[in-house]
Amino acid sequence: MHSHSQFKKYYPFIGPFDPCPPIRVKLYNTPPHLYIHFQPPGLPQFSPYEALRKGTLWPALYGPYESKAVEGGPLT
Repeated sequence: MHSHSQFKKYYPFIGPFDPCPPIRVKLYNTPPHLYIHFQPPGLPQFSPYEALRKGTLWPALYGPYESKAVEGGPLT
């Protein structure tokens, strides 16, 4: 229903005297319900079984948790 990505990124300031290795890109998660200002009538629905598994009745509000640590180590 929405075309927004659930994950956003930003590039923090890296000071010349930071004592730790810099994290050049940081990610944060924005839940799907931020992009739906009201619930329109007739939204598609998951089956009851699928809704219990996913934690929501509506696919437009489903935001899966995707661990970035599994994809290949630390984010840099």
